[in-house]
Amino acid sequence: MNDAHRIVSSESEELILVDEEDSEIGHLSKADAHDGSGVLHRAFSVFLFDADGRLLLQQRAAGKRLWPGYWSNTCCSHPRRGESLSLATARRLLDELNVEAGLEFVYKFCYQADYGAAGAENELCHVYLGTAPRDIRPNASEIAAVTFMDVLDLERALDSRAGEFTPWFRMEWRTLREQHGAQLDAYIRTGRPS
Repeated sequence: MNDAHRIVSSESEELILVDEEDSEIGHLSKADAHDGSGVLHRAFSVFLFDADGRLLLQQRAAGKRLWPGYWSNTCCSHPRRGESLSLATARRLLDELNVEAGLEFVYKFCYQADYGAAGAENELCHVYLGTAPRDIRPNASEIAAVTFMDVLDLERALDSRAGEFTPWFRMEWRTLREQHGAQLDAYIRTGRPS
C-alpha cells in the first residue's frame, strides 16, 4: 500500500482518558472511548493557514465511523497512550497530510457531540494554529478532499451550510474568532504568527 492510502489508525489503539482538568486518569481503546455518549479523552485540533491567510480544510473520508464526509479543520485526532501532544500532533500531520508544521497552542476545552447510533465524541480538546506548507499530499484512508478557504467564504459557509461541518470545528472556530482573535488574525493576515 502506498503512502497515499496507508492505514494510520485503528479502533484498538489506546487513548488517554482525562478528567475535566485534563489530568490523566486511565486508558481505553479508541472504539470503546467513542461508544454510546463517549468517555472523556484527550484530543487535539489543528488549524493551518497558507501565506494568503486561507484555512486548510479537510473532508473526512467516507470510511470514518463518526462524521464521514463532513468538512472539518486541518487535522484532528488523539494522542495515544504514553504520547505527548507535541508528538501526537506531529505524527497526525504526517499521517493525514504528509506535512510538518510548527504549531502554536491557543486553548483547550471540553465538548461532547453525538453521532446517532454510531457513537460520539467526548473530548478535552487542545486547539493549535500553524502555517501550512505548500506541498500537501492527503492520505485517502483519512481524507476525502482538501481545500484552502478564505475566512469570509468560510464564515458564510458555516452560516449557510452548518450541517456540512463537524460540530467541534464549528465550536472551535467560533471560540477562536470571539476569544482569541488577535492570535487568529496574525495567521489570517500573513499565514504565520506575528
